[in-house]
Amino acid sequence: MASAQTSTPQRRGFGLASITRALNELTIVVGFLAISIYLALTTPAFLTSANILSILLASSLIGIVAVGETFVIVTGGIDLSVGSVVAFTGVMAGLALNAHVPVPMAIIVGIGIGALSGGFIAFAVTFLNMSPFIVSLAVLAMARGLAFIVTNGNTLFSFPDAFDNIGGGNLGPFPVAALITLGVFLVAGLVLARTVFGAEVYAVGGNREAARLAGIPVGRTLAIVYIISGALAGLGGVILAGRLDSAQPIAAVGLELNAIAAVVIGGASLFGGKGSILGTLLGVLIIGLINNGLTLKNVQPFWVQFIQGAVIFGAVLIDSLNQKRRKS
Repeated sequence: MASAQTSTPQRRGFGLASITRALNELTIVVGFLAISIYLALTTPAFLTSANILSILLASSLIGIVAVGETFVIVTGGIDLSVGSVVAFTGVMAGLALNAHVPVPMAIIVGIGIGALSGGFIAFAVTFLNMSPFIVSLAVLAMARGLAFIVTNGNTLFSFPDAFDNIGGGNLGPFPVAALITLGVFLVAGLVLARTVFGAEVYAVGGNREAARLAGIPVGRTLAIVYIISGALAGLGGVILAGRLDSAQPIAAVGLELNAIAAVVIGGASLFGGKGSILGTLLGVLIIGLINNGLTLKNVQPFWVQFIQGAVIFGAVLIDSLNQKRRKS
């Protein structure tokens, strides 16, 4: 019975659901192209190779965090802690480097602490039956506070070149961070679309009680997605620290909004059961284009935040209206 139930999400490639998903992704592609064409026609610097590489580099951090957020949101959860976890894991990796820990071990420290933060949220959500919104909001505050505590509010500097290259280096003409992000998207896309675990993620998000009755390990699935989100935030912290050659406790403020916006713009539903890694990739690129375009047009920074909030509101409003239409 369990195998029959878990196979349902994997049959998403056929029928009305598949057509709907394809239309949604086509709409996102059209939006992406429209923004690109507008910026190309109105901003001469937009199509320069330097600017395109800048968009890829700036989008890499949002992309990595948004992948983890996709897993969580598809299950019907939310992780608001990722921005603070990026800052905390970055400073912990920086402290390890300043203590002359080898670069590979410092990277493991950052990713591992991120995974532990996700595990803490998972424990509270699955065993203590707490709201993921409240728990992740609490972790947002705790992780940010710890980032200031362990550094005494100071910024850490001067990391080895091998570490800096992770976030700021190039492999040929391409930023290493963008290539790492692409690899994360590819692996996550295969996991979510082509594995039993991915099918379980969709099943839990679509109808948690039905998934439980079908024998799907709901608690384990939720735990894994929050750990994935935390680990990817840890990877993001390592990449950001490497890019800046510094670890700042104030880093990545508001990153969670960009990541959630990218996932929702990419077609995921905050009600769960809907979303894709391809959609998230398109959402990340749209967020990157919007941020870059506003910068090129010298729009004041507080307008950037307002527009980001308006985009999130619009995406969630459309999702809510679609949910009401399906229920009517």
